Amino acid sequence: MVNLVNEFGKISITNEVFSNLAGDAATSCFGVKGMAGRSKEGGPLQLLRRESMSKGVVVHYNEDESVSLELHIGVDHGVNIAAVSRSIMNEVSYKLSMATGVPVKAVDVYVDTIIG
Repeated sequence: MVNLVNEFGKISITNEVFSNLAGDAATSCFGVKGMAGRSKEGGPLQLLRRESMSKGVVVHYNEDESVSLELHIGVDHGVNIAAVSRSIMNEVSYKLSMATGVPVKAVDVYVDTIIG
């Protein structure tokens, strides 16, 4: 959880907010089929439904009051993975910073599956 303090009071932003914003930003990028995740039992990899896409995002809090994110995604067959990953990194970093005011230190993209 990140706590922002100003002259008007304190704002607390939870993991869920960062996860939902990051998942939404990532899935809006061209070539992304969806967020990827495994069931709790370690089952097969699956694309997550819209309401549970935050499970494909891991949030890390840094000492300098910034956040770092890990995103697990599935992409379309035939897309340039490097270009899609750069697009996701830029989009997620921008949208999170604009929506929360919290700086994003890193966005790591893991392509877990390719959907053909």
